[in-house]
This record gives sequence, structure tokens and C-alpha cells, in this order.
Amino acid sequence: MKRIVCIPTYNEIENIERMISAVHSVLPEAHILVIDDGSPDGTSDCVKGLSVGDDRLHLIVRAGKLGLGTAYCAGFAYALERGYEEIYQMDADFSHDPNDLKRFAEAILDADLVIGSRYVSGVNVINWPMSRLLLSWFANLYTRVITGMPVADATGGFKCFRAQVLQKIDLSSIKSNGYAFQIEMNYKAWRSLARVKEIPIIFTDRVSGVSKMSKNIVYEAAFLVWKLKLMTLFSFGKK
Repeated sequence: MKRIVCIPTYNEIENIERMISAVHSVLPEAHILVIDDGSPDGTSDCVKGLSVGDDRLHLIVRAGKLGLGTAYCAGFAYALERGYEEIYQMDADFSHDPNDLKRFAEAILDADLVIGSRYVSGVNVINWPMSRLLLSWFANLYTRVITGMPVADATGGFKCFRAQVLQKIDLSSIKSNGYAFQIEMNYKAWRSLARVKEIPIIFTDRVSGVSKMSKNIVYEAAFLVWKLKLMTLFSFGKK
């Protein structure tokens, strides 16, 4: 399979070189696409230097901090245009363990979307304060109840799509970010009758750098689930 791992970045100079090395140690044949939102700390320059002589490493540099959702959509479009068959997404900060990529590669063999789940087998989160953990857990319960989507962790960002699933989604229409983006992509894949599989992961809060979490991300996700529900109702049951 032709694989690519999409990694969005903003000020990840402390992590990106180690992350690229770690991904290639697990999936040596996989290509990596870094989508950098104009990081002032030199993240994109670091990636450019590492890409010299390595045709597995690719870079998109955007004009500024345009958001996680549009960064992933730009990465997905890049991957689809170039014929990649398995398209992975993960964070640059080591909250997603690169060693889990091997299990994703195995799971996608009989699935269309594989989600790395923090909640499919208990609660597997390290270093979060109880307030954030409860927020995340209840956000996922809220999402399941409102949308009916049978996914334990709809807000997680460690995933693998088959290209055929992304081809069914109008990426240019996706404007959401953060939790909302993850929910929207999962929901649209599920509604397209994709085979969705969750595999357990252990999520560790970022090793270094600064979290991008904000209240606006939470509010956006809270409203999005109702938007998705209403869109489904007005579609009269059509997939």
C-alpha cells in the first residue's frame, strides 16, 4: 500500500525532527507530509532541510495559522492528488505514539477508517487534569447521543483513512477545527457507509511545546453535533 502520514504543525521545532525519525522507524516505506501554518520558530525550515535527499518527506507551508481542520484537508487533498491509498493523521507532539502506526497499518486491512481510541477500552489518557479528561469523555458521550454515531472516541486525532473514503467527502466544504473537525470527518465517513474500526491507544499529553486547546474549540464542537444531526434529518435518511 502507498502510505502517507499527515502531520500539521505550528511551532513544533522541539518535536518535528524526532517525530519524523520515529515514524520512519516504524513504517520505513511511508511518506510523511508536514503541513506547517507559517511557524515563526522555524519548523518548516527544519523540515526542508531534512527533506533534502529524502523523497519520503514532503512539506506544505501555509500563509499563517489557519487552523487544524483546513490543514488536514490540505494534506488529504495533496495525498489524493498523488494516489496515496492509506492516509494517516497524527499530532507532532508525541501525544500520539508513533509505535502505534504498525497496529493502524494492520487494522486498516479490513476497515475503511481506523480511529485510535482513548475510550474504547476504559480511559487511556496520561497527564491530563481531571477537568479536561471529564470534558473530553462527556463530549464523546454527547456526540454519540446526539448523532447516533457508534464511536467511543469521536474527537481523537490519531486516524487512518482509506483514500476511497476521503474521495466521498467534499473536503473544500470542511471549515471546522479541533474537536469539531474530528467529529465531522468521522461522521461523514460513517454516513458514507465506511467500515469504521476503533483500536485502543494510550494518549499522553504533549511532551513539549504549548497546547493549542481553547474554549472556542469546545464550543464549536458542541454546536457542530446538532448541525450534523439536523443535516441528517433534512436529508430524509439518505446517506
